[in-house]
Amino acid sequence: MGRLFGTDGIRGIANVELTCELAMQIGRAVAMVLTDDKCKRPKVLIGTDTRISSQMLQSAISAGLCSVGADVLLLGVLPTPAVALLVKQYGYDAGVMVSASHNPCEYNGIKVFQSDGYKLPDELEDKIESIILDGTIVSDIKIGGEVGRIRSSDTPKFDYVEHLLTTVDEDFSGIKIALDCANGSASYTAPELFTELGADFEVLSSVPNGININRNCGSTCVESLQKFVKDKNCVVGFAFDGDADRLIAVDENGDTVDGDKIVAICAKHFKQQGKLAENTAVVTVMSNMGFHDYCRNNGIVVETTAVGDRYVLERMLEGGFSIGGEQSGHVIFLDYATTGDGQLTAIQLLRVIKQSGKKLSELAAEIDVYPQVMHNVRVSNIGKARYRNDEEIKRAIASAEAELNGKGRVLVRVSGTEPLIRVMVEGKDEAVINRIAQELALVIKERLI
Repeated sequence: MGRLFGTDGIRGIANVELTCELAMQIGRAVAMVLTDDKCKRPKVLIGTDTRISSQMLQSAISAGLCSVGADVLLLGVLPTPAVALLVKQYGYDAGVMVSASHNPCEYNGIKVFQSDGYKLPDELEDKIESIILDGTIVSDIKIGGEVGRIRSSDTPKFDYVEHLLTTVDEDFSGIKIALDCANGSASYTAPELFTELGADFEVLSSVPNGININRNCGSTCVESLQKFVKDKNCVVGFAFDGDADRLIAVDENGDTVDGDKIVAICAKHFKQQGKLAENTAVVTVMSNMGFHDYCRNNGIVVETTAVGDRYVLERMLEGGFSIGGEQSGHVIFLDYATTGDGQLTAIQLLRVIKQSGKKLSELAAEIDVYPQVMHNVRVSNIGKARYRNDEEIKRAIASAEAELNGKGRVLVRVSGTEPLIRVMVEGKDEAVINRIAQELALVIKERLI
């Protein structure tokens, strides 16, 4: 990835790595790169999640945009997919989301969308980076009446929810649901959405205070939701992350249903209805070997990409495919959205449950998941850069793969959003893969810390 952008925008500790000065520069660069006609006033909309630093960074980005003559529309707290939807629906030149997704509150991030609602391709990210870091284009600072204006609107939330409602036509009354909003963006939209759908729902972690986003809740920490679903006899539980672009589901028994299973369940259902484009699902290299077995057994072609929903989306667009996603819960329904959307995923999965007449546990049980062990090794920034050229690490990975001998796999990769090396080992013997993963993590920690 580039020098500022990772696999999902620019991210870092707010006020330390992601500073107001940098945010202002990003605002200026976005306006310059995403506006082709230099004679018009660029229009950029901005949404945020609920973390305490989001308003600070929104103000800095807005200042940067206005300083080069761009007009800004503040959407307020909204999910990331709402920004992607509304930038196109409102006819704006660019959309910016201030969020660090599933990360703790001290982190924040900036995601940028083009006028068509898609995330920036690598070449545009490179242009923005070169403007900020290399000064390849000097900002055309405006004065007087050419300075941009800032305004806000109360309608974005309702426009987004209205769009989600158009994607289903089932009556969900009488279906008992639990919603974990991660004290994030979904807190502002999920209750409205599920009320309109007629569902019988209860909400957890929906009282954001700026610092409790993703804290012991949401898609990365589902224990409370699992207990709640069982105790309250819910049909299903839905856990969103901080900006509500991903979803992890919980079945009626309290067992998790991750992005792999959600994509598989929905892809099979769409295929049965003749609605699965090219009979294909797109996933990343992280997807479980059991996912591939399931798809093969059901006549579904699998396309595999690098980790990151942006790469899933690129392959979907190239091949004309309609569904894809990541194990982490980013699921893209390209017929309805240009990016992952946790709430859209929830209601599509709910529709499958209702139309199939099966419990979520029954649908998920059809997928035989291989044991998979993940270790996140925190390393220095220098160590992160050195990873690919470290010969001892290469030898350790080769040795692990030889031991598995085709009965499993090893995947070691650099995180695109955090100072981590992620070690994943998968296979049928859980004791063996646990040992191998621990040994690899130890080598990496010793070499790169």
